[in-house]
Amino acid sequence: MTHGRFYRLLGGVMWEIVVDRAGAGRKLENHLKKEFPIGYVRKLFRKNGIRLNGQRAKPEDFLRAGDKLQLYIPFENERARSPTSAPVVKIEIVFADDNLLVIDKPAGLAVHEGKTVSKRDSVLGILEQQWRASGIKPRLVHRLDRDTSGLLLVAKNQPTAEELEQAFETGAVDKEYLALVIGRLAENQGTIDTPLPGREGKPVRALTRYQVVKRFAEVTLVRVAIETGRLHQIRLHFAELGHPVVMDDQHGDFGFNKKFRKEYRLKRQFLHAEKLRLKISEKICEWQAKLPKDLERTLEALAKENL
Repeated sequence: MTHGRFYRLLGGVMWEIVVDRAGAGRKLENHLKKEFPIGYVRKLFRKNGIRLNGQRAKPEDFLRAGDKLQLYIPFENERARSPTSAPVVKIEIVFADDNLLVIDKPAGLAVHEGKTVSKRDSVLGILEQQWRASGIKPRLVHRLDRDTSGLLLVAKNQPTAEELEQAFETGAVDKEYLALVIGRLAENQGTIDTPLPGREGKPVRALTRYQVVKRFAEVTLVRVAIETGRLHQIRLHFAELGHPVVMDDQHGDFGFNKKFRKEYRLKRQFLHAEKLRLKISEKICEWQAKLPKDLERTLEALAKENL
């Protein structure tokens, strides 16, 4: 979530936004689009009405935590995106014991509160409400993007949270995703090891492995394993490869996505956290989440065209 303050200047109003860790690594334009209507964002750049840390800014500038954005065009007669409440969502519990929850997160549900999401409408808020009577306060140990579906680990107590966080940091958790990417990948398998922005905005190691599951006319279904957990890692890596994730509205191909949405009625990025495998308390555990109906329907439609 960003934090903003109004500063009144001679002849106008400046809106200052301080970038937090969630915004680190984003391009400036994409970050602003999450906060304001696209028309207002375009006006800022068109009229040179924005500064990054006091300097002229470009849409493609990458952000770091602590950066200050100064907007010099008043946000007037524009309808800011008001906080939205997600509909009541049933969270499917895949596994539960005294220490751990594994849930199948639906697409469209944020894992925690943010600028446009109240805590009660997030995964964490829903789980806290559900387990409050038992005296349990769930703790997130990793994240999924709002529009990514699939498996999410949640600790029920602090010792388990620390054990799981350590497992993620050391790469002891095997995570597999299914993704549909634009274009036909030439190789049946491959590795992407391009560094990505870390928490401080500096490049850090990021490793993604993929294997082709099925090629269609214009897209390819891949199974993806990530050995690091950088922000938007899969989406950024496949965009760098020239094969962005289908319907990725931040790092993808806008023209292709518009056509794909019209033809297949898919409204979110095709990315699903399908499998998790880890060793916890000396026990090997593995879980799997089936493909959601919207992604399944998309594959069925694509398969029919391949006949």
